[in-house]
Amino acid sequence: MENKSTLIKYIVAYIILGLVIFISGCKDSVNAPDINSSTTTTDPAVFETLANQDETLSSFEPNYNENDAMSFLGKTLTEIYPIRVGQKMRLVSKNYEVNEVGDTAYVKMIKTFEGVLYIKASYTPPDSFTSNAGDTLIEKSFSTTMTRNLIFAKKQIGDIPLNNWHLVAASLPAGGTLTDNINITKLTVTYSNGDQLVITNPTEFYLTREFPIWRQIPVVARNEEVVVEVAVTSAYADSDFVTVTYGANKFGQHRDKRKFELISSVQNGSFYDKIYQKKFKTHQFPGYYHAIINAFPRQVIFDDAAPVESKTWGIPYIVRAN
Repeated sequence: MENKSTLIKYIVAYIILGLVIFISGCKDSVNAPDINSSTTTTDPAVFETLANQDETLSSFEPNYNENDAMSFLGKTLTEIYPIRVGQKMRLVSKNYEVNEVGDTAYVKMIKTFEGVLYIKASYTPPDSFTSNAGDTLIEKSFSTTMTRNLIFAKKQIGDIPLNNWHLVAASLPAGGTLTDNINITKLTVTYSNGDQLVITNPTEFYLTREFPIWRQIPVVARNEEVVVEVAVTSAYADSDFVTVTYGANKFGQHRDKRKFELISSVQNGSFYDKIYQKKFKTHQFPGYYHAIINAFPRQVIFDDAAPVESKTWGIPYIVRAN
C-alpha cells in the first residue's frame, strides 16, 4: 500500500513538472515571436529580413562605412593640412516602423550609426621639395541617423509571413548629424547619353526594378562617364568638403572616393547656396551598388577641434554586365 502511494506521488510530480515546462514554453513564444509564424498583423522583423535580403538595399553600408578609410583616398594637398580623410561607421541600432494599409505595407527604416572621422594631416604645409605624408592622425567621434522608406506589396495570404510580402519600391537613404548648418538640397546625375536624374527629396523619391509607376533603379554601363552635381546650403562662407564614395560590393571591395569641386556660391540671407560638381567613371565590375554623397563644413576637416557636422544622401545603381 505504501509503495502504491509513493508511485502516485511520483506520477503527480511528473504531471506538475510537465505543466510548468509547457507554460514556460508558451511564455517564451510570446516574448520572442517567430517571423515564420502566422500572425494577424505582420511582425516588423519580417520586413527587416526581406530588406536585408535585397541586393540593392544591402549595398548601402559597404559604401557608407569606408572601412579602409585611410588607404584608398589620395592626397588632397590643400591647406591643419589634410592629406587623407575617411570615415568608419558602425551600425548601433535599427528600427522599422510599419503601417499596413490593405495589401500594402509602408515601412520607415531608421538606422543609427556611430562613426569615427579620420583625418591624416600635417601641421605644416606641404611643399614641392619635401614628401609630407602627414605626421598627425586626428580622430573625431560622431553619430548619425539615416532614414529610408520602403513599400511592400502582399503577394499572397499564407501561414509564413516571409512568403506573403514582396519589396516593390524603396526611397533613397538620407540623414546625418543633428545639426543643420549644412544640408544637401538637390542632386543631379547626368548620364553619358544626356539623360538626367534630379532629386530634391530623397526619402520621397522611390526607385524600383519592376513597377512602372516608380522610376527604375539607374542602370549604367561599365566605365560609363557620369556627371554628378550636388546643391548644398551651408551656414559657412568657406568651401565645404563634399565627397562621393561608390563602387564597393557587399564585401567592401573596389571602393572608390572622389572630392567634388565648388563651381558656384551665392549668399542667401545667413546661408550660402553652393553648387559642387564632379565627373567620374563607374568601374568595370557588374552588380548592385550605392553612391554615397557626404557633405562636411570646411572646418570639420581643417580644424582639429571642430566637431563633426555632416549630411548624407545615397543613390543605388546597377552596373550592367555588357
